[in-house]
Amino acid sequence: MTDQPTSGERRVAVVTGAARGIGAATVRRLAGSGWRVVAVDRCADDPRVPYPLATRAELAALAAEYPDAVLDVVADVQDLDALRDAVTLAEQRFGGVHAAVAAAGVIVGGRPLWEAPEHEWDALFGICVTGVANLARAAVPALLRQPEPRSGRFVAIASSAAHRGLLHLAGYNAAKHAVVGLVKGLAHDLASTGVCVTAVSPGSTRTAMLDASARIYDLPTVDEFATHQLNGLLDPDQVAAAVCWLCSPDSSALTGTVVHADGGFTA
Repeated sequence: MTDQPTSGERRVAVVTGAARGIGAATVRRLAGSGWRVVAVDRCADDPRVPYPLATRAELAALAAEYPDAVLDVVADVQDLDALRDAVTLAEQRFGGVHAAVAAAGVIVGGRPLWEAPEHEWDALFGICVTGVANLARAAVPALLRQPEPRSGRFVAIASSAAHRGLLHLAGYNAAKHAVVGLVKGLAHDLASTGVCVTAVSPGSTRTAMLDASARIYDLPTVDEFATHQLNGLLDPDQVAAAVCWLCSPDSSALTGTVVHADGGFTA
């Protein structure tokens, strides 16, 4: 759990990709530690992505677990105005924004880059990269509106694929490399402001995306991925623990860098 804030200093986060997986686990950890959270998800399938995405019912059920702490907002991270509205809601209802977590992402692939349809590249960069940049565009001004001394946090979910090439996933590799580059550049833009910017690179984690990865490689189960990590497959809550610590004031020594919450995948 993150440090428990006192009633007079409740911290507020905006989390995208919040309806399931690492995003949902992050919302649960934050809300369980006394944070207020605006939980954002598209809640609709994408024709460019060959597996079902999270649903409105999943997002609503998550918010219902914490009726006094979590607001659910349906918004696509590719829609900058919608994210700005979500940030405005956080400021109006909860009094400000102290952290933003960009957890929305998809995985598509299964063919060499030169054979992959253009819509796969568009989906990967639209959601995984532009989606992160849009949250930064929407949330950073709110983080900077906090009075000094600030302890604002922007955390993006990258991937172990940002650090190792993966067969038939060149587009995904490129998108996650871009997330890391965005984090490094944004950290320089926010130097000396009190707002820290980091990425978390998960390894294989038991999520719907990992199920989709197994289908890409024609694997009957996700268990094969466990053989590539020193500590086996991860649960979303294990990754969320790292994300939530990075959201806390205690993480002030880290900015412009990556935390490898990957079970030893890149060891």
